[in-house]
Amino acid sequence: MKIEQIYTGCIAQAAYYLESNGEAAIFDPLREVGPYIEKASADNAQIKYIFETHFHADFVSGHLDLAQKTGATIVYGPTAQPGFEALIATDGQEFKVGHYTIRAIHTPGHTLESTCYLLLDEKHKMHGIITGDTLFIGDVGRPDLAQALTEELTQEKLASYLFDSLRNKIMPLPDDLIVYPSHGAGSACGKNMSKETTDTLGNQKKTNYALRADMTRAEFTQELLDGLGLPPAYFPQNVMLNIKGYASLDQVMSQANKALDAKTFEAMAQDDVVILDVRHENDFVQKHIPGSIFIGIQGNFAPWVGALIMNVNQPLLLVIPEGREQETITRLARVGFDHALGYLKGGIEAWEAAGFETDSIESISPEAFAAQYSKDLIVVDARKPGEYAGEHVADALNIPLDTVNTHMSEVPQDKTFYVHCQGGYRSVIMASILKARGYHNMINVEKGFVGIKNTAVPVTDFVCPSQKK
Repeated sequence: MKIEQIYTGCIAQAAYYLESNGEAAIFDPLREVGPYIEKASADNAQIKYIFETHFHADFVSGHLDLAQKTGATIVYGPTAQPGFEALIATDGQEFKVGHYTIRAIHTPGHTLESTCYLLLDEKHKMHGIITGDTLFIGDVGRPDLAQALTEELTQEKLASYLFDSLRNKIMPLPDDLIVYPSHGAGSACGKNMSKETTDTLGNQKKTNYALRADMTRAEFTQELLDGLGLPPAYFPQNVMLNIKGYASLDQVMSQANKALDAKTFEAMAQDDVVILDVRHENDFVQKHIPGSIFIGIQGNFAPWVGALIMNVNQPLLLVIPEGREQETITRLARVGFDHALGYLKGGIEAWEAAGFETDSIESISPEAFAAQYSKDLIVVDARKPGEYAGEHVADALNIPLDTVNTHMSEVPQDKTFYVHCQGGYRSVIMASILKARGYHNMINVEKGFVGIKNTAVPVTDFVCPSQKK
């Protein structure tokens, strides 16, 4: 069977391209649809269907643009109610793509409309199953992302639906079936995903905690919900964009891909506009526009933008490394941030040449931090709770980066403090947000905990109750 996984690491997302006898299908496409059209063209194939496993929360799908450009039919599973023309499949309905057959299997749990797609080859033999966010490698989809959780529809009830879907619809399938999930490690749509992005169903039955044969419904629900944490703030907004529709990526690019001279850029930087600097953290630390926020393009850029800026309608002005303008705008659009107004032509050098001021963040090496370290030092650890629990600087305060907007009151305002993460990326993001909010008393520790561990600074894995978040 000719099926290709198209994996995008920065958002840990997998789309799929299937082709047979001049016909093709795309599953869970990204916002930029050109690569799918090019693949089909290279195969002399017509894209016939666009299959969506559910209304995605972590990214804006490319279904509308792809359908408009190719005439393909958008397919959702049972109970889906999109605000645009689509085919709503019934449970068990089959679709022909060349010599292949795709069978819709309704698997509610992650969301009510969640649907997997069983792939059958030209001999009608089961080859694989595209599981969306129902089943990952090593995990299953979180049940708290439905658009409207209510007293009638709770995460516990969705977890119960997922228990049934897995046991009644997925686990009875053959062990040699290949599992093709929509996400891998790093996605916020689950909590324990493997770095592997495919596996056999048989191996998942042996290794995936959620597929234990002797597991009760209550045990499944408890393990699934334990340690889940809150979903990123932008998730509900992405769901609504996927349900109701959105502007075409061509339109977004036309609006945002504008080079603005420094004076125009400065004039547009009003109170309701966020200046987003996507250069390397070392460049931002040394010199940046006062009040700007750093989220570097080289990291998990789009998810951090969504988690920290939160409002997808936020107007943005961009400071971008030369040559990465289109990439930056595209990656913002993947998570629904369609309102970039343009970017600074000539970068920070042009800003300075126009006579405008710059700011910086005090930053020191791990060795310098070690030389200054004492028990009285205030240290803020920006890593996730699990990272912190594994090992951390003794007595450090854990404020995970994704909580900084809601836990800012815990950051000391009247004393100097040191902030670090694992490798140096997240701490600069946190420092930039704090600085934009009026905090000027922080010192960034370069290279993060990786660097600190190579010094004499005392570390521990003990977590006192007040530090648990």
